[in-house]
Formats: sequence, structure tokens, C-alpha cells
Amino acid sequence: MTRTRLSTLAATAALASAGGLITAATPASAAVTCASPVWTAQYFANASFSGTPKLTACDSAIAENMGSGDPAGVTLPNDNFSVRWSITRDFGSGGPFRLSAATQDGMRVYVDGVRKIDLWRNVSATARKTVDLSIPAGKHTIRVDYVAWTGYAYAAFTYAPRTAASVDTVKPLYPTALTAAYDRTTLRTTLRWTANKEMDLAGYRVYRRQGNTTWAKTSGTSLLNTPSYVDTPPATGQAYLYEVRAVDKAGRESTGSLDVTAMTVDRTGPAAPTGLTVVSDAWLATLTWKAVADAAKYEVYASTTATGPFELLDTTASASYRTGAPTKTTRYYRVRALDALGNPGAYATVTGDGVDRTPPGSPTGLNSVARPGSTAVYWTAPGGRWVEDWDNGGHYRVYRSLGKTFDPAARTEVACAEEGSNEAGNGGACVDLAVPMNTYVTYAVTAVDPDGNESAYSAPLVVRTGDTVAPGPVTGVNVTPRGDGMQVSWAASPEDDIDEYVVWTGVRQADGTVKWLAPDRCSEGTSNPLAILCGNLPDGETRVYAVMAKDHWGNTLHPSDPKVTMVEATELDVRPSVTTTRNWALGSLGHNATAARPSVDWQCTDTARCATVTGYRVSRWNPVTKAYEPQHAGLLPSDARTWEDATATKGNTYFYTLEAVTADGTVVGTYPWYTVFQDRV
Repeated sequence: MTRTRLSTLAATAALASAGGLITAATPASAAVTCASPVWTAQYFANASFSGTPKLTACDSAIAENMGSGDPAGVTLPNDNFSVRWSITRDFGSGGPFRLSAATQDGMRVYVDGVRKIDLWRNVSATARKTVDLSIPAGKHTIRVDYVAWTGYAYAAFTYAPRTAASVDTVKPLYPTALTAAYDRTTLRTTLRWTANKEMDLAGYRVYRRQGNTTWAKTSGTSLLNTPSYVDTPPATGQAYLYEVRAVDKAGRESTGSLDVTAMTVDRTGPAAPTGLTVVSDAWLATLTWKAVADAAKYEVYASTTATGPFELLDTTASASYRTGAPTKTTRYYRVRALDALGNPGAYATVTGDGVDRTPPGSPTGLNSVARPGSTAVYWTAPGGRWVEDWDNGGHYRVYRSLGKTFDPAARTEVACAEEGSNEAGNGGACVDLAVPMNTYVTYAVTAVDPDGNESAYSAPLVVRTGDTVAPGPVTGVNVTPRGDGMQVSWAASPEDDIDEYVVWTGVRQADGTVKWLAPDRCSEGTSNPLAILCGNLPDGETRVYAVMAKDHWGNTLHPSDPKVTMVEATELDVRPSVTTTRNWALGSLGHNATAARPSVDWQCTDTARCATVTGYRVSRWNPVTKAYEPQHAGLLPSDARTWEDATATKGNTYFYTLEAVTADGTVVGTYPWYTVFQDRV
């Protein structure tokens, strides 16, 4: 029987599509190269694979049914010949594979030189064996050794991945050599990559993202079966990243390939504005919307009908626009954004009815003048378009509620006896004649436009209303004689409308009455509002003192009122016990007690007498030693014209003498003076 190599002719078409090669009978000396994944087959005329092969050929598969003859295309003995097939290929990520052998007679299978199947015996029936194993990633060599000893000859071997998801847990390798080419005319990106080596490859998926956003699949729901893809990214002028992932027949997806970038051209307009509203305000309509990302400006259109035509009113860079509009008339608006390149976006639309529902702004700056029986309230007009509202019938409303907070639920609208300026820019005024006296009320003012829209309340104004009743008598009056005058102190009045306190001084008359002097001999300080310093030189005078509270409206008791508390007290007498005669005729002289210290300055204009003066001496009365004591060492120079007491302290009265002295010690001029150096509280 003649043997036939069934695999050779049957595999021709498959090898052509895979780039394989069918090699017919070839002399042993010829070199044969078989491209993976085609088998290299060597035929030997012995059972030991020894010597030079009788034939080297390329087989797409191991499926030899030679019967009782020899292989076609090569002369071999009918018995005791051998065939060795080998292949080296890239297994990609590797994984679980199944080796299946069927033979008559002997067959051995090796993976990277390690025997995996051993059916090495002469048999009269076909022997079969299947082995499941895991092949690592990368390139590996499979070798199949076959021997026909006697009888029928048959050899078949296959290897294939196991693709069940429960078995194959190995992800495929990610695709390599990914490139991207963007066409600025068609706005398309062409992606290409190297085909994966995986034997169980099902296809590819392409992913795209912008910036650091999440990857999104852009290749559709079906797997790609070729290593290329054409995508149309949004033409936004932004960079888009791509990666490709391989998917095996078990449904497992590889990690992403190395990213590539496509820089698009910007042909995309911004999004349509959102939140578009129109608010009518008399003869104006104000459109507002939310700012749109990537918008450089906006176009605003208007029409009298919903279907147009629309007129371009203007462009604006802000997210609002104000336009003149007829009152109580329906008008249709639309707005779209344009980016910096002029790409327009979609329109947003809104309809306005021209009805003014916009209240004016609130009046500001409330102030008041309270008088007994009336309170005048003043305010500043609102800003914006209030002048037009006022000219067309706008007005104000003044509200009052009792207490120190404004209560809208208990408000009373004031019937103003007088209303101020009709010029809205100047605000307004209202005189409230019905206000209760001697209490607290709170006012708020609103503005009302010609359509009856009332503003929100102004900031409230708390007013202490006027009265004609004098505050009650002041208590706790105390008078303390001091070296710089009489300190008068008192307790605070419990009433809440006190503006000031007035201290009166009086002189007791022979008949027991008091002659009250004008309250002008007392001086206030800064640290204690309930104390004052009265008097000039403490020279032992006896005076009567009274303190009156005066309210906001000038109401106050007179010191002669029987309810007033009077305190009679005598000053200290701090005058020197030594009398000094004034005989200064040398020129003008002055003295004072500044906030810093007492001082004196003088002139010496009597030429003849001044020529004899060789110096000046300033002395101060010492109440302890009962003598005037010089305040400096030696004499002041003859050209000295001023002196200050650096050691004086506030709260005392000081007595001084200034003497002009000649070379022989003669005093040719004496000027005595005193200074009340007050310590006001």
C-alpha cells in the first residue's frame, strides 16, 4: 500500500494565510527554514533519528496517516523509520494548555526538553494520551518524536490553550508599539499596534481619556480583531490619551498598553448656558445665567415671536445682560456662549412677560431727631434705578414698632406729618407726631416702585423718644477738697436718656439762701464721667455744690429745686504764710501750667536796669519749711527768658517768685505768681 502525507496538501491554504511554507521533497543537503508557528519536520530512514534526515519539510500540523506504506515525497523503508517535528514560538502570557497525542507506533513529546508525553512502544492499535499543563510566558520549544516500527503507521499531535474562565486565570500581555496619528482635516485618530502573541486572543479594546479622568472604552461593544482602530475624539483642542488592552477567550483583559497622545483641534463650542432667567424691572429686562466653562463671551438675542427671527442685541463677557424692553409685553430671548476661537455653543432660551416683579433696593442710613411729642426720621434713597421709579410714582413707607427691635408682625405704618425732599437721590424724611413719649420705638423704611413692588426693610433704627420731664435728682454727691481744687463726684443716674451732668456752685447768703453762680468754674477730665474738678485757687472759701442730670432734650432741674441735693464744703487754704511784694518793672511776663508742667517766660526791656542784671532766680514755696526755695543751682543766665518746673506733679497748687539779680546780689525785680496744676479726672 502506498502511504500518503495527508497534511501537506490539505494545509496549503492555511499556511498561505499564516505566512507559512509548504516544502515538498527536498534533498537532505538543502537548508529549510520554517516560520513559526509552522512545524519543522525531519524524516529519518531509521528508528533512532540518526544520520542525515532524508527530508526536511514544513508542516502546519502533525496529522500523518501513512498506513502500511512510506510517507509521500520521500523514500523511506516501510518499517523502522522516524519523524521529528519541532517548533519554537512565543506563547505570550502563557497559561494552561492541553497536549493531545494519538499514535501508532511510538511517540514522545517534549516541552523545552522536558518530556511531557511518553507512548514509546510498538502497538497494533492507536494509543492516545492528553496532558494538561501550564506554560510560562514567552518563547518555548515543543518537540514531537515519532517512530514507525512495524505495521500500520499513524501520528497526530495538537497543543491548544484551555480557555474556560474557571481554568485560565492568566491575563494576556498588553499590546505593544501603540502609535497614534491625528488627522486635523478629518478630525480622526488612527491607532496601530503590534499583534499579540497570545494563542487564546479573542480581540482588543481601545480606551480613551482626557487628562486625569477615568478611562472610557471608545471601541464599541464588540472586540476588535485587527491591531488598528480609527477614533473620532471630541474636537475640543485638548489632548486625549489612548491605550489598548488585549482580551483572551476566557474574557480576561490585559493591563493597558503604554499611553499615546493625540492633540485635537478645537472645533467644539462651549456648552449651552444653564440657569438662564429674565427679570423685568419697569422698562428693563435683566438676563442672568451661570458662567460656562471655556466661554470667552456670550451672544444675547431677542425676538417678539418664539420662532424668530432673533435679533442679536449684543455680546458680553459677563454672565448677565440688561436690555431695554417694553413693559407688559412678551419677549423671547436666547443666549449662547462662544469660546476664544469663536466656536459657538448651543442656545439657552427664556421668555419674559415684561411684568415688573423686581422690588427696589432698601433705603439706607436711617437717622432721627427726637423731640417731645414728635420724632423726625431721615434716610438715604436706594441706589439703582430708584430715581426713575420715584419720578414715575414711587414712594416710601415708614413703619414703627414698640421696643428696641423691629417686629413686622406688630408694626404700625406711620402717617407722616411731613415728608422730605421729592428728589429721590436725596432720600426722604418723615415726622411722626403719633409717637409715644418717653419710651423706645424702632423704625424701618421701605421703598415702593410704581408697580407696587415693595423693598425689603431698611436696617432698623432704635429711637429713644422725647419728653418734657426733667431727670430726677442726682444722688451720691460728694465733694473732696484737694490741693488743686474741689473734686465733685456723684452716682450715675438710673435714667437712660442722660446726655450730660451739670455741676453748679453757689455762695451761702446771710439769710441762708444760696446765690448760684454760672456753672463755668468746673472742668471735666477724661477717665471718670462721674466726677469733675471745680474751683481756682484753693484759698479756704466755702461753697455750695449741686449736680443736675440733663437729658437729650435739655430737660434738667434747677439747683434751687427742693429735690436737689446740695453739699456745702470748704476749700483747702494752700496760700503761703509769707507775703511777697510784686515789684517787677523790667518788662512783660507770663506764666501757665501746661499739660506737661508749670512754666514762666519774661522779657527784660528796661535797657538801663536790665544791663545790671547778671542772672535770674526762680523759687517755689515749700509748705513744709514755710519758705521759698530756689529751684536751680546758682542763677539762671542773664539771657534766660523762660523756665519750666520739671519736678511739679499734678494735683497741687504751686507758688513761685521770679527775681532779677545784679552782680552784688541785689534783687532789682520780683514777680510772684501761682499755678494750680490740676489733675482732672
